[in-house]
Amino acid sequence: MRIERRLAELGLTLPPVGPPRGHFVPCVQSGSLLFVSGQITSWGAELRHVGKVGREISAEEARAAARLCALNVIAEARAFLGDDLDRVRRVCQVHGFVNAVPEFTEHPSVINGASELLVDVFGEAGRHARFAIGAGSLPLGVAVEVAAILEIS
Repeated sequence: MRIERRLAELGLTLPPVGPPRGHFVPCVQSGSLLFVSGQITSWGAELRHVGKVGREISAEEARAAARLCALNVIAEARAFLGDDLDRVRRVCQVHGFVNAVPEFTEHPSVINGASELLVDVFGEAGRHARFAIGAGSLPLGVAVEVAAILEIS
């Protein structure tokens, strides 16, 4: 329950998980790797942070959106792992997508919102490889989507 205690120390509550909004599964395990599908800026059924970064959404709001996506990644992992986040040995890679206007160039700083949260929660095991790219659009018009690959025990 170390990670659950850490979430409480940080004052973080994980969003509720629900069925995916498409024909896929939220997580797939292959060996010791857990692939967590792209998570958008939703809290349960409520969409948040909808719009294009650099137009309707500021870079700072987009960082908050990336944090919410990371919380959803953790929530999906917890549900898959039978509520045992201590099985996460390492965050290996984060994939970050930013729904931005063409001239926006601060994708890495937006996805830092997710990266920083993962390090806050998992400590050194939360440090990861990553990519952050711009997208012309994202599902349901959300500002950010984040996927991850985790090593689990």
